[in-house]
Amino acid sequence: MKTRIKQAVGLALAAGFGLAATSSAFAAESLQDVMKRRGLSQQDLLAAAKTYVPTGKRDEFLAFSSGGQSGQIIVYGIPSMRILKYIAVFTPEPWQGYGFDENSKAVLRQGNIDGKEINWGDTHHPAISETQGQYDGQFLFINDKANPRLAVIDLRDFETKQIVVNPIFKSEHGGAFVTPNTEYVIEAAQYASPLENQKFEPLTSFNSKYRGGVTYWKFDRHEGRLVPNDSFSLELPPYSQDLSDAGKGPSEGWSFTNSFCSERYVGGIEKGRPPYEAGCSAKDTDYMHVVNWKKAAELVKAGKATKINGHNVLPIDVAVKEGVLFLVPEPKSPHGVDVTPDGKFITVSGKLDTHVSVYSFEKIQAAIKAGKFESKDPYGIPVIAMKEALHTQVELGLGPLHTQYDAKNCVAYTSLYVDSQVAKWNYCEGKVLDKISVHYNIGHLMTMEGDSMAPKGKYLVALNKLSIDRFNPVGPLHPQNHQLIDISNDKMQLLYDMPLPLGEPHYVVAIQADKLKPAVRYKVGTDSRTDKPHPGAVKAGQEKTVRNGNKVEVFGTLIRSHITPETIEVEKGDEVTIHLTNLERAQDETHGFTVSTFNVHASVEPGKTVTVKFNADKEGVYPYYCTEFCSALHLEMQGYLLVKPKGWKPEKDASLSGAGYTEEDYKKTLKKVADTQAVIDQVVGYITSVNYTDFPDVVAMMEDAVDQLNRTKEAKAKHEEAARGADWDQANLWAEQVWQYQVKAADLGLRAKTYLEQNGAKKVE
Repeated sequence: MKTRIKQAVGLALAAGFGLAATSSAFAAESLQDVMKRRGLSQQDLLAAAKTYVPTGKRDEFLAFSSGGQSGQIIVYGIPSMRILKYIAVFTPEPWQGYGFDENSKAVLRQGNIDGKEINWGDTHHPAISETQGQYDGQFLFINDKANPRLAVIDLRDFETKQIVVNPIFKSEHGGAFVTPNTEYVIEAAQYASPLENQKFEPLTSFNSKYRGGVTYWKFDRHEGRLVPNDSFSLELPPYSQDLSDAGKGPSEGWSFTNSFCSERYVGGIEKGRPPYEAGCSAKDTDYMHVVNWKKAAELVKAGKATKINGHNVLPIDVAVKEGVLFLVPEPKSPHGVDVTPDGKFITVSGKLDTHVSVYSFEKIQAAIKAGKFESKDPYGIPVIAMKEALHTQVELGLGPLHTQYDAKNCVAYTSLYVDSQVAKWNYCEGKVLDKISVHYNIGHLMTMEGDSMAPKGKYLVALNKLSIDRFNPVGPLHPQNHQLIDISNDKMQLLYDMPLPLGEPHYVVAIQADKLKPAVRYKVGTDSRTDKPHPGAVKAGQEKTVRNGNKVEVFGTLIRSHITPETIEVEKGDEVTIHLTNLERAQDETHGFTVSTFNVHASVEPGKTVTVKFNADKEGVYPYYCTEFCSALHLEMQGYLLVKPKGWKPEKDASLSGAGYTEEDYKKTLKKVADTQAVIDQVVGYITSVNYTDFPDVVAMMEDAVDQLNRTKEAKAKHEEAARGADWDQANLWAEQVWQYQVKAADLGLRAKTYLEQNGAKKVE
């Protein structure tokens, strides 16, 4: 063993000297040489310096982007723009086992609609939970436009915990948006339809039978779940509702939802009618819905709602009578209604207008209090005159779309879709401050925590719909282009283009990374999808297989580098359920599990218990293995599923042949075990000589290492017993197993030692 260690050290030193020589060669090339060789400017170097995150360092912000048609969430760092994770939400994702193990299937199946499995989604607008109007980093919400659903992601482990189906909408776009303390998550309808489930009404009844709406989903922060029974919706006219925002500060308790196609036009190209785009852009304005959601919630509790599909819906006439619903004209075809950080103003941009309109909440309230309305809409909703509600209008350019805010007072940024630009402007004074071109046709934009009460400034991300010529060609379907822009100075600076090849992201939110406190391991035996103990969890030594009729249930464990049990025997036609618990405590020691050709897969992070289930509908021999590279003997982490014909019996005297080991082989293995233990003792001596208990990651590694070494006791007893009986095959193999446990413990110890050395561990007395 010492010889092997010396050889390894020699190789490492050789590699180090080689690196030094190479570094010296690189040093001979100056920065100017690199600039010339690559055709870089000083501005390019400045942009690179602003986005570069050195190896081993971390980003200042984390962004959560919708994944569009992928049905997922994309997580990346800012300013590096490094993709860190895809969070599976509405669509199966095999790496994480999402949709391939029973636990995640149960979450996906919460999203079934009308009894049918829905295995894809179109994610659009993520929202981070808030406390007192500021991001708290606890939960993330995301909507599905294609199938009206919302999902809850717990940011303690970045996993989807819940999917809810909107009980009255047939489509939606205006989700998810949270109230300042995440009491409710707001979801607005998109395309009007009858609110009753599976209810047909002809389009000729559009004005009378079709309706829009906005749903307020009650959120239980303690449970981390939406509560359908405590949620409610507000019936709205058959305008196409779009995005929403909740009031803050002086406007807290109110919400704002914009709309398009307030003409209520019904197209029909195939019938000779002009298309929707013609009829839905005939008027000069659409309507912003102004809702007193706190009062609406009280009305629902007081029994003023009606039940539609078992869901509480506050009818339009009740909302009007009780003074909780008002309309204000807004620029044509808006996409985004954005409350300023101080809660005093609401900005709306219409894609068919060159202006951004800034509404005063104070003026809106004054008009309501005075009963000053210019008219009522066809459904009897009071309409406040636009001029009575406006604070200012600012001409920005062609196709203004979405607005976010800076840390600097009164400074906002708006995307200009047609101009392919971002405009920086002052909403208090009503003037343009700067513009920058982006590439190309920007949709949403996002600043750091820019829709909260405490924006952080520094960076802006432009979510561009087209990339065209910005990246290497990869066929007709191009990646999306997220461009990072520095907004810390008076003039904006474009820093970085990031291609995103997973669906069409629509919106993204970013939070200070230090607000997130995700776990690196679960309590052993946890069902991560319910956050509760898994009934199939077992500890080491408790593994078992239970048969009940034609149902076979396996209670197994995973640890480097074996799966227990290593053989599962069933009969053709059996229903097989396998529960697997990852016994590891070390960070990032994930195991995977699959059985050949049975279409199951599980990702089992440290401490997690996962279940896979299938019908053994064909006889044969099917290997199973760990799918996540976990150790030097990862490939040996395997087993066999034996599906026997009904009634099969083994032959008499059938047994596995020996490997032919000798007593000399056994002695060599014992020498290897002793040498390895000496190395472990040296490493432990160093670790215990410093303040390792001050480093939680090291403590966890040490716990895992001790767990590995504790496992040697049983294996040691077995090899010694075999040796006493001169069974050198069994003696040598069990001694080898002792060494395997030692190697894993040594690996953990060396990692812990390196961590301590790199992070300033101090000697203790």
